[in-house]
Amino acid sequence: MKIDLKGKAAVVTGATHGIGRAIATGLLEAGASVTINARSRDDVHAAVDTLRRTALNVEVRGVAADLGTPDGCAALVKAIPDADILVNNVGIYEQRDFFDTSDDDWQRLFDVNVMSGVRLARHYLRGMLQRDWGRVVFVSSESGINIPADMLHYGFTKAAQLAVSRGLAKLTRGTAVTVNAVLPGPTRTEGVERMIAAMAAEQHRSPDEIAAGFVREHRPSSIIQRLAAPEEVAHMVVYACSPQASATNGAALRVEGGIVDTLV
Repeated sequence: MKIDLKGKAAVVTGATHGIGRAIATGLLEAGASVTINARSRDDVHAAVDTLRRTALNVEVRGVAADLGTPDGCAALVKAIPDADILVNNVGIYEQRDFFDTSDDDWQRLFDVNVMSGVRLARHYLRGMLQRDWGRVVFVSSESGINIPADMLHYGFTKAAQLAVSRGLAKLTRGTAVTVNAVLPGPTRTEGVERMIAAMAAEQHRSPDEIAAGFVREHRPSSIIQRLAAPEEVAHMVVYACSPQASATNGAALRVEGGIVDTLV
């Protein structure tokens, strides 16, 4: 399958590391022009430089803004008024006992994980509908279905993303615009790599042993029995953004290694 996104402009949030950067790379390789976002100006500049070195003649730019705030979303929209593709990837998580999770903790994760996507979709989706072509993808998580007891507030935000994406898809009825969600599972991002390396050094074991043990202990229903690579998640996202995915709308596309034990 040859995915061609030449002439399409994409915005990818939370894209300086991990899954977000892998998505940005995949969209660039498919020919799209890409704007990446993160809070840190230094991280954005470094990621743009790295992406420009990955291939010749790529069109990539960056906008530093905190999308957990209305002002940050407004700054991104002002810098990039229109987009054909919006990937709402930005997100934060933390392990915390329910009884120790404050109102502020709940609100902070909701603002970053949910309201960022709501605010950006409210702006960019309108233009997509007017032009009769567009793709919106929410990067949710298997935790939105398989709510983790030690990250209940995180699972809540990922379930909310599924509700928002499904509802927005209904607004695209009869058009060439689609809205979908992608559900990764545990993924070997830079942050996870650092955690694994620290645990491996402490336990005098190899990083691969630690990674496999993490999946067996925390996600025993996994069928692939390993952490996914960011690129494996990105492949699904790029497909959802492609012309070939024109009949995929309002879907929750799982790329979590079979953790969620349901038929649909």
